[in-house]
Order: sequence, then structure tokens, then C-alpha cells
Amino acid sequence: MTKKTDSTVTVRLVKSPNSCPAIHRLSVKALGLGKLNSVRTLKDSPQVRGLINKVNYLVRVEN
Repeated sequence: MTKKTDSTVTVRLVKSPNSCPAIHRLSVKALGLGKLNSVRTLKDSPQVRGLINKVNYLVRVEN
């Protein structure tokens, strides 16, 4: 079984986390997103996917 070591995921913040629970604001910050429409390319890992799933209504995953 081989692992893909170069897989990445691109995430864009599309909604403001101001009126969200504090844990969701911290998840957005952990993804490295600050202002609206900010984009980060992150290593595709279970931890990153978990953060994205937690705040899926705030972010958009792009190719």
C-alpha cells in the first residue's frame, strides 16, 4: 500500500465566522484563514479534513 505524499487541498473562506461558536472561529484560524476570500493550500490529511468538515458552512474546497 503506497501513500500519496504530495496531495493538497485548497480552502477558501466564503462566510464570516463572527457570529459562529468560538470553537468554529478557532478552527478557521487553525486552517490559516483570516479575512473573507482568503485562500490556503494545505496538506491533505485527516486532521485538516476534520477541521474543514467542522466549518463546512464557512469554507469552500477548491481544486
